[in-house]
This record gives sequence, structure tokens and C-alpha cells, in this order.
Amino acid sequence: MTPSPVLDFKFAALPADPSAHHPGNATGSALARTFKPVRNPRLRGLQCLRCDALYPVTLTHDGCPACKRAGFHVALRASYLPEVTERPDAIPMPYEPGFTLGEGHTPMQEMPELARHFDVARLGLKDESSNPTGSHKDRMTAVGVAQALDFGAHTLVLASSGNAAVSAAHYAWAAGLRCEVATYEGMPATYSRQLDALGARRYVFADNAGRWAFVRERSQYPGYFALTNYRLPALGSAPLAIEGYKTIAPECVADAGVPDHIVIPTARGDLAWGIYAGFRDLLAAGRIARLPRLWLVEPFPRLARVFAGGAINGSYPGHTAQFSTAGATVTYLQWQAASATGGGAVVVSDDEARAARRLLTAAGVSAELCAAGGLAALRQLRETNAIAADAHVVLMLTANASSDPSWPDPPV
Repeated sequence: MTPSPVLDFKFAALPADPSAHHPGNATGSALARTFKPVRNPRLRGLQCLRCDALYPVTLTHDGCPACKRAGFHVALRASYLPEVTERPDAIPMPYEPGFTLGEGHTPMQEMPELARHFDVARLGLKDESSNPTGSHKDRMTAVGVAQALDFGAHTLVLASSGNAAVSAAHYAWAAGLRCEVATYEGMPATYSRQLDALGARRYVFADNAGRWAFVRERSQYPGYFALTNYRLPALGSAPLAIEGYKTIAPECVADAGVPDHIVIPTARGDLAWGIYAGFRDLLAAGRIARLPRLWLVEPFPRLARVFAGGAINGSYPGHTAQFSTAGATVTYLQWQAASATGGGAVVVSDDEARAARRLLTAAGVSAELCAAGGLAALRQLRETNAIAADAHVVLMLTANASSDPSWPDPPV
């Protein structure tokens, strides 16, 4: 098994006393003491995804009040003033520079044998396990930390029992911030050990309602910044933080051109919406001629039920071993990412995901179960001809198998 890039992650030194780690502590990172985020002067506020109402940027994220009064629970997005130059920046970001530990610029791995197996012209894997803590979450966390530092926050708080928790703990430590994580009772030991070593405080809850209530309560206090969703109906993670995923779009274009389709594991759609927003920005800047179609892969029907007529704000519970994409909620974010690009939702069972992971493993690729589910989704999309034989497809490999509690798979 490939050694975990998370467990191999190295700072200059871990805090000697994690419980004493806080801003201003002598054990804090030198990077945190010298770095000051510079807010993009073009960032004019947060804008509703549905009605375009504009609001100021704050540390809290409660969605669009106007839409809520009308019965819709809709997230906000970063909104930028137009850039009046001959060659505008194609992908505006909230901070220039932002906080970074080297995330991004992950490899695009061409998979010609698997492309032939699934009868598509090109198949690439965007390998987000190459990020500093081993998952795509680092892109979001980096921007979230920049916002926390910009607004003078002292604590990141989030609900996660997996990759987001690990990412937040590492980045908070490096930035000299506290980190509080609301987890499930069965948080895998590979994650909990890292949170403990980095001084992150864990609070254990039986379900999402308890976790989100804790994060929501914390977010109301000065100095606390909620990185992930804490509302029900769900809205998604902090709007500026989600901007971190936009950089995937120009990386894809630079490495392999504009794909026809991108297949993305999804829980509440932060990653999918960020990728959509990145390609949308490239299209608006005239850098690309079309948007790729985004296919969101889920372990049981949630978004698929919304596309079949169900309510976005409904609850769609299910059970799955695809740990990173579990949950019963759907967001306007993910619905917009799929519908605006002409894509959709694909339901992949655990058994289908395991069969796909065997193919990836045989090809030398380590994938967490939900990421392997993208390959199973490709099979379904080819069978229905939603993806044609001449298509260029990219699969998002969100993390490898080394920290996945479902790994290793049971023998066939």
C-alpha cells in the first residue's frame, strides 16, 4: 500500500504542547508570523447564486436572506468587479497572495489503457492526492485560512470526520490558528491521531445535526470562522474558501486542454461548484470556447432525486462505505454545477465503486472509494451514451486509498 501523504506531511516541528498552541505562541509557525493575506481589491462582496443580490463579505455564512424569505435556501459566491485591462486575470481569487503550503498544480495522469477499456478517446485522472495533506480539501482550506487571518479570527471550526478535518488541522497549525472539529463517533484512527498531534480539539457527535449545531453555535462568537457547512437545509462551505477549487479549471486546460466531461465525487458539491466556477470564469474571459459537462457521483440517490423532481432542501438518507461522500443533503451549489453545464448526477453503489477500484489498482492508481466511483460512473455514462466514444473525460481523484476506512477492499 502506498504510504499516506498525510502521515508523511512534515512541518519544521510539531507543537511541543498542542494544548498551548494558539496565535502568538512561540511554537507557532514562522510562516504565520510573517504572512499577511492581501485581499483582492476587485472583491466587492458575496452574491446570491439564484437572485444575484449582493452582500458584504463576513466570517459567517447564512446564505441569501432574500431567497430564504421566499422559501429557498441558497448559498452565496464571491463577486468581483470587472478588470479593465487588455488581458484580464481569467481566474480572480479572493487573496493576492493567499496563504499556501504548496497546494495545487496537481498532476494530470493520462490513462490510455483504461480509456480503451471504457471506449473513450481520452481519459485523464486529476490526482488531488498530491496536495500537501493528501486531498483536494487543501485548496479550500488554504483560502479559508487566508480569510481567517484577514478578518482576525483565532479559530477554525468545522464539521468533518475525514479529509477536511486533516487539512484544516494542518493548515491551522501552520497559520498559528486554533482548530476545532466536530466529528462522528467513529472517526478513523488515522485521522484522529493527526488531529491530536496538531493540537486540534475534537468534539464527538452521533449525527450531522449535532455536528452542525455545534459549528453554528461556535460561528456566532467573535474570532471563530466556520470553514464548512453548518446550516440545515445545507448551503455548502464558506463561499470564499470554495473559490480555492476554481484553480483546478486552468490546470486542467494547461495540462490536457478543455475536457468534454469531468466526473466528480460529491457530498454537498463544494468541489463541483468550484470547478464549474473556474471554467465559467475562463469562458467569460474568452480563454475557452465551451464548458465541460460536469457529472456528480453520489453513493445513493440524492441529487439524482432532485433532478427527478425532488426538493433541493429535502433529506435523502442512505448508507455507504464511500466515507467522503456520505450524507443526506443536497445543495443549490451542486444542482447549479450540474445543471448549468448540461451534466447530471450518477448513482454508484459501493460494490460498483469497489469493482472500479480494482481496475484502478491494477493500473497502478490508489483511490479512495468515492473517487474510484467516478470510474464506475463513466461506465454508466458510456452505456447510456451520455458520454460518447470520441469524448475526452477527466476523473477527479480526490484522495488515495491510504487513509480510507474502507480500504483494503474485501476479497472477491
